[in-house]
Amino acid sequence: MIEKLISFSLRNRVMVLLIAAALFGWGVYSVQTNKVDAIPDLSENQVIVFTEWMGRSPQLVEDQITYPLVTNLQGLPEVKYVRGTSMFGMSFIYIIFEDETDVYWARTRVLERLNSVGNMLPEDATPTLGPDGTGVGHILWYTLDAPGMDLGEQRAVQDWYVKFALQNVNGVSEVASFGGFQKQYQLTLDPNKLTYYKLSVPQVIQAVRANNNEAGGRKFELSDIGYIIKTTGYLESAEEIENIPVATNNTIPVRVKDVATVQMTGESRLGIFDVNGTGEAVGGIVVMRYGENAAEVIENVKVKMEEVAKGLPEGVKFSIVYDRSGLINESVDSVRNTLIEEMIVASVVVLLFLFHWRSALVIMIQLPLSVAIGFILLNAFGISSNIMSLTGIALSIGVIVDDAIVMVENAYRHLADAQKGKQWIEEE
Repeated sequence: MIEKLISFSLRNRVMVLLIAAALFGWGVYSVQTNKVDAIPDLSENQVIVFTEWMGRSPQLVEDQITYPLVTNLQGLPEVKYVRGTSMFGMSFIYIIFEDETDVYWARTRVLERLNSVGNMLPEDATPTLGPDGTGVGHILWYTLDAPGMDLGEQRAVQDWYVKFALQNVNGVSEVASFGGFQKQYQLTLDPNKLTYYKLSVPQVIQAVRANNNEAGGRKFELSDIGYIIKTTGYLESAEEIENIPVATNNTIPVRVKDVATVQMTGESRLGIFDVNGTGEAVGGIVVMRYGENAAEVIENVKVKMEEVAKGLPEGVKFSIVYDRSGLINESVDSVRNTLIEEMIVASVVVLLFLFHWRSALVIMIQLPLSVAIGFILLNAFGISSNIMSLTGIALSIGVIVDDAIVMVENAYRHLADAQKGKQWIEEE
């Protein structure tokens, strides 16, 4: 088989050169389009289901949420195993699929199953899917440098302006906010007053919910003019919450302010985010979508941040805390330079030892062609250019050179012997 292939190549040299040129061009294109990252993504093919049930103990979350979800998600096709974790007020379910399973097909099947198990969970606990990212998807961290602005205002700018803008960048799965205070109205109930007015906590909660609502009306026509009637019921201040009636006691309404204290404050926090010991900060984590080009996504996010910065309050600007593009560029450039140096050194060594420029030219052509074909295979299998893949290509150059030297030297020796034999026959 090999002899026939060699014979065919010798008889069709032009065709072999054209195929080699086409493969080299394809390889150059693959180098330009190959995904670039610093580290390979070796995370499992998983879908995360997150359920929030604040205020409940881990044991209650385990019994009411985690256990029912784990038992009902185990029958999905192509699932290897299901893991569950319960903590204070939160439940995490990790559904691990087979490596060949498409991640978006897996998310669809999980979502279908969640629609059928929703009735088994408490009313105020709604399971949601996690972002379509991986464990190495955190590509950029940033904070808001906002001197003179309190943490609550910074968090509001992050949640209602910056986050929505950056999530529109192609390849971004999620922008997770951190730090600061999430503003909210808090009602501090007085148990003694509740007992005095013969009220319960659910009654107060129901009264507030019922009065924080929009009610639709109808279209009313008068003098050939149509008017759309509606009632605006969204609560906009602490005073409005205080004046909500909860019940009637001897024809006198009992308002929220009679049994509770209403104040604007921040949501309870389990920790803080500090930057280099200079104090608390507010910012976000950009999570890359599964299978995207990390270097390209980071560049697009930075361009979008420059656009978003124009709409920030005066004196507020972005401060990048972690940027993987620096690690990507340094890692890839280091391995790439090593790869080029190895190709040059190997070619020079071959030229010096064989001392035959045509034989050395064969090996010099083979090295870049082999590297180009390697990038074609990287794209075919969806492998990014990272430290491990480029290092593997660099290490393979030694093997390629060894094989090429043996084959070229063997061919050169046989040709030389044949030439000597021909000369001996002619002399005879």
